[in-house]
Amino acid sequence: MPTFAEYVPVVAATLTGSTLRAYSSYWKRTVDQWGDRRLDEPTPSEVKQLAAYVKANAVQRRNSRGGGHAAENLISALRCLYNHAVDDGLIAEKDNPARKVANPRRLPSTRQALDGAQLAEINRVVTTTGNDPELDTLIVRLHTETACRRGGALALRPRDLDREQCLVLLREKGETFRWQPVSPTLMAALAQHAADRNAPTDGGLLRYRNGHQITDRRYDQLWVRIGRELPWFRNQGISTHWLRHTTLTWVERHFGFAVAHAYAGHTDGRDDRVSVTTTYVRATLTEVATALAALTGEPHPLALPGGGQYDSAG
Repeated sequence: MPTFAEYVPVVAATLTGSTLRAYSSYWKRTVDQWGDRRLDEPTPSEVKQLAAYVKANAVQRRNSRGGGHAAENLISALRCLYNHAVDDGLIAEKDNPARKVANPRRLPSTRQALDGAQLAEINRVVTTTGNDPELDTLIVRLHTETACRRGGALALRPRDLDREQCLVLLREKGETFRWQPVSPTLMAALAQHAADRNAPTDGGLLRYRNGHQITDRRYDQLWVRIGRELPWFRNQGISTHWLRHTTLTWVERHFGFAVAHAYAGHTDGRDDRVSVTTTYVRATLTEVATALAALTGEPHPLALPGGGQYDSAG
């Protein structure tokens, strides 16, 4: 029976980049606490104790809410680890301690859609402050138009641009990918940025002036800078995901659930009633492009005729 220190690297080697990033820090904490213990030693009570320890020692960020999310992620990471142990025949499913521990109750999200005035203030700060307003403006516009996640923006490559049809290929969590419409203005800006900063075809598109690819750190610095200029932004702990909420809320209000569902890149839910229904009402790429045209006020080659004439100020 392997120890946690021995088995964590075995499982880590089987995972995709996004999943590994999600679990690696929690496995590190597990190894720190239980590294020399065998997988079949911890009890469900000890799993709860470890979750409580992680919750109490969670890093406090702007949008932290008491460490509950850290405890939830730890249990998910342990379940992943033990699922592999079951598959490898190391333990029986009935002896899986992580399965016997309920996830902490998830608190309702505090995120909500920003209004037009708030979004205008954010864009004012982004375009007039910092050491690279061009880069930051491109980041914010990319998220505002596409409602992509941070990982999708960081994974975007020059080869993912379809300039003729104004589409970008977004590769996001869960190994999902989708073609997402963007405005001609954003497409031109992305292509020009890649050319000016010598982004390799298969490398990250978003780059600093020195040609180095950006990381999560650029986002963290950007939101901290905006928070210094806008106290309400700092106090509410606004982050990239709020831009996603803003765009998807607008799309749902004006074009309905099916289009918002497709715009977000969501897969069908586990609830059969939801998944069966969305199979029949799934929006097309044309409808998503039409919503984008209305949002940006720019025509899109895939949008329905007149689709971009919607009063986006509403």
